[in-house]
Amino acid sequence: MKNLKIIALAVFVAFGTTVATAQTKKVDAGKSTINWVGKKITGEHSGTVNLKEGNLIFKGDKLAGGSFTVDMASLAATDISGEYKAKLDGHLKSADFFGTEKFPTAALVFKKIATKVGGVYTVTADLTIKGITNPITFDLAVKGDTAKTNLKIDRTKYEIKYNSKSFFDSIGDKAIYDDFELTVNLQF
Repeated sequence: MKNLKIIALAVFVAFGTTVATAQTKKVDAGKSTINWVGKKITGEHSGTVNLKEGNLIFKGDKLAGGSFTVDMASLAATDISGEYKAKLDGHLKSADFFGTEKFPTAALVFKKIATKVGGVYTVTADLTIKGITNPITFDLAVKGDTAKTNLKIDRTKYEIKYNSKSFFDSIGDKAIYDDFELTVNLQF
């Protein structure tokens, strides 16, 4: 029995020190940005939405996980001002789009990470918008204390069907494209 304890201790000392421990790095929500672009047949709108909280998990110097919560009530257009801005912001927050009163946050949780080249990772994550979760895959570039990505999201997968040609054939030039784009810059 004494020999088993000595062997177990030797195995732990030999192999236990080489195991990389996970380090969680909290994302600075105030310094991080999420910009969006939504396009329609007759033009486009752009704006911002704020990160509420988030973190990236590293094992050694490799990305191993992450999770984020977005404050959907902060959704705001930045390409227009005045009365039209207020109308668009209100409409985007309504049940036609993101329903922020009922669904004040959106969430992203990393599920699978594959290392590419030069600090770039292919991430498969669960994205939850309006209480609906779907997988999404994107590349994330990590450098120093920053991470960047561009995402394209199909809004109809989250029951956001307002003026979508996929659901309404006769809307003509009032159509809004199903995909919206996000440019995310994280600092941690």
